[in-house]
Amino acid sequence: MNSSSARGTYLTVLLAAYAALWLALAVHPLDRGDWAIENVLVLALAVALVCARRHFVFSRISYTLIFVFLCLHAVGSHYTYAKVPYDAWWQALTGHTFNSMFGWQRNHFDRLVHFCYGLLLAYPIREIFLRVADVRGFWGYFLPLDVTLSTSALYELMEWAAAEAVGSGLGAAYLGTQGDVWDAHKDMALAACGALVAMLATAALNMRLQRDFAREWADSLKVKDPRPYGEDEIARLLAERVRAGPGSPS
Repeated sequence: MNSSSARGTYLTVLLAAYAALWLALAVHPLDRGDWAIENVLVLALAVALVCARRHFVFSRISYTLIFVFLCLHAVGSHYTYAKVPYDAWWQALTGHTFNSMFGWQRNHFDRLVHFCYGLLLAYPIREIFLRVADVRGFWGYFLPLDVTLSTSALYELMEWAAAEAVGSGLGAAYLGTQGDVWDAHKDMALAACGALVAMLATAALNMRLQRDFAREWADSLKVKDPRPYGEDEIARLLAERVRAGPGSPS
């Protein structure tokens, strides 16, 4: 079996496993309205991955990381994030609650998933930057962190807008702030921390395995074009247009 065939088989297994979990958790969710809203972006991501597969195939590592994140999200959307009974599960296994070990009062499953958003998806985002934008060195680690934080902020804004649109009852279940006025800020911070851990681990591995790691990192921080842009670039473009003449293609 060649590499492409093996990857296709592996992806099929992941898709089947996720579909089975998703279908099982789609039956009698705790709040059907919240479940539906939570799965809108999942549907959009699934469509994007299927449509992009003809042009961009992720590594098995990236597909695995995406799979784990989507499984966590499926659990959260089934129970609503604020009511995932991880404490009861832990107590059934150990005889005491998980929250009691840390003195927590709120349900922290949503915090875990926000952290995992950065931890699990920063590497697939890095893979896109490396293979599409051809970034190297420092930028191959910073940009995934930057995109993780910016998309986390965008999600919090979308979450707020959706909650306003659907009303106070369903909106409160969807937001899941649990009375914490800094909930959105903490969620974004955790996503950034997760991405930072992922990129530091990736950098450490590459530092060990990549022979030209230091040179690539240094080259990525060098100025490639010494000319300033802004008004100078506009002047250059206008000058080129004048030299080309009125009959040149725009």
